[in-house]
Amino acid sequence: MPGLVDVHTHFMPERVLHKVWAYFDGLGPLTGGIEWPITYREEEAERAALLRAFGVRAFTAMLYPHKPGMARWLNGWAADFARRTPDCLHTSTFFPEPGAAAYVREALEHGTRVFKAHVQVGGYDPADEALDACWGLLAEAGTPVVVHCGSGPAPGRHTGPGPMARVLARHPRLRLIVAHLGMPEYEDFLDLAERYAEVRLDTTMAFTGFSERMAPFPRRALPRLAALGDRVLLGTDFPNIPYPYAHQLDALAELALGDDWLRAVCHDNAARLFGLPDTPKPPA
Repeated sequence: MPGLVDVHTHFMPERVLHKVWAYFDGLGPLTGGIEWPITYREEEAERAALLRAFGVRAFTAMLYPHKPGMARWLNGWAADFARRTPDCLHTSTFFPEPGAAAYVREALEHGTRVFKAHVQVGGYDPADEALDACWGLLAEAGTPVVVHCGSGPAPGRHTGPGPMARVLARHPRLRLIVAHLGMPEYEDFLDLAERYAEVRLDTTMAFTGFSERMAPFPRRALPRLAALGDRVLLGTDFPNIPYPYAHQLDALAELALGDDWLRAVCHDNAARLFGLPDTPKPPA
């Protein structure tokens, strides 16, 4: 395996990231009131160097707005970050607001390779008509979008499988990557992945000791996860994790779903999705 591809890492403007860390430190309601010590508080360049030292050959800059007027500015920052960080997959975001479709189209034209949407933090319905054109553009372009749509660590007004199911009913070719395996509604999001061929799941925080105490993955569903082995992608939430990076990898290995499954999850599936160099051939 040439290395890891981590589809769920957070890089954003420093003052924004520091506010995110302060929110975790303050046990804000969206953390479920759970103590959440951030393990990797290093400066931006050092955080990127750490990922490379861990063996990560490609990663993302998952950033997201919590109010109107932020997304276009965040996208500008992310475009600059991608230019100076060649191993970062150029990431963009959006929010249900006037002009969203225009700046999503603009981001696609400027080479965005993956989008991020955070239904819980944004507090919006992903099936809102204001976003319909955005989902349509992403589906047409075949550009993946990582969406935090599960109800963990704390439910929101529009979290859970229902709202994203309505989006997929309108845009069945959307390359949706469900963050955190849809925690805690794991089986409901497995249903969506089994129903729609372009739905994928990322492993972010799943199976770690931290998450198993909060929202354990039902072991009866492991065969379904194994069967979806070509559509499960490594995600970690680095740097905003309350344990060492390697713990996520250990947790996946301990599932004992086989070396082929683990290799696909940690590298091959994302390498194929993003067309990275030395992309493996699809499974027979």
